[in-house]
Amino acid sequence: MSQLLHSHGLAGEIVAPVWAPLTEAELQPLLAHYPQLGTLQRIDWHSPRPFSAAALISTAHGEWFVKRHFHQVRSQPWLAEEHRFIQHLRRHGVPAPDVQVNSHGATAVAHGQWTYEVHARSPGDDLYRDAQSWSPFHSLAHAHAAGTALARLHLAAADFDAAPRQASVLTSRCHAFTQPDPLAVLAEQIANSPALSRYLAHRDWRSELADALLPAHAALLPHLASQAPLWTHNDWHASNLLWADGEVRSVLDFGLCDRTFALYDLATALERNAIPWLDLDAGGVARADLATVDALLGGYASVRPLSPADLQALAAWLPLVHADFAVSETEYFAGILDDRASADIAWDDYLLRHAVWFQGSEGQRLIEHLRGWL
Repeated sequence: MSQLLHSHGLAGEIVAPVWAPLTEAELQPLLAHYPQLGTLQRIDWHSPRPFSAAALISTAHGEWFVKRHFHQVRSQPWLAEEHRFIQHLRRHGVPAPDVQVNSHGATAVAHGQWTYEVHARSPGDDLYRDAQSWSPFHSLAHAHAAGTALARLHLAAADFDAAPRQASVLTSRCHAFTQPDPLAVLAEQIANSPALSRYLAHRDWRSELADALLPAHAALLPHLASQAPLWTHNDWHASNLLWADGEVRSVLDFGLCDRTFALYDLATALERNAIPWLDLDAGGVARADLATVDALLGGYASVRPLSPADLQALAAWLPLVHADFAVSETEYFAGILDDRASADIAWDDYLLRHAVWFQGSEGQRLIEHLRGWL
């Protein structure tokens, strides 16, 4: 295979992979745990996603997607929680990955400091294979189809009853900012995390968060009582969807799935696809794409109607939907990777700058558009 190995950087650049790419030497013993897959023939493609190592491979019995995680990011039990949600969705008609069960009846393999999972190659065209996070849909038709597929996933997830997942880093969940006193919750989280404690020791993080996020938090709180908990995808971006004839054929990458709320997931989809954050990071204005907002919401509402109260709550979610993940990402870079520069990007640019954007003219334009969408 002659693919140039690279990874997506935090600011839209191409960088060297953080995690060493998968090799034939480690895949061959891994496949021994999955005798139904047959012997390895070749590695077809390495994923450029930055938080793990992943590849498409061919064996004697088909094509498969293999992913390797550092054990402190995803352990075997933590992956099993994710896989149970995926399997539930498949039983209810969602085209989620076909997670493979190994010879011990488990869906993940722990080996040393690594945890592996194997999926059958999902059907559909990978039209966004090289797309960075926050890059737009190719068309409004794709945005509409993505909204429709997300609503169908939420309907299928309605009777999945499981506690929030246990993973503590790189998680997208409603943790601090759904609580009455988010700074107190974060203070406890920081005290229990040596990485966050070290990173934030010389920052006035309380003042930073109070200025950037507490006004939005006060606006969200009145809406929370009407939100029903739901396991959700939480990374609904075009690059996590495969396509056929303009429709979503497969849904990929449930790595951030967790027990949140439907409107939290829908707000995440808008944040991922309709705001050109990379323009903001490059010094631009980052004008929200209201046509994409309309198409995605139109597709969603065609399956799962949105009431005026839903739209008010959705607008309240949007400035905060990234916050808990940004804190978790900061912990990942500061602790797992000991990468202060990337932790600065996660905290200063992702957590704070994105929140402040919603206080400005462009962010308010988007929020008012949502409030009046019907």
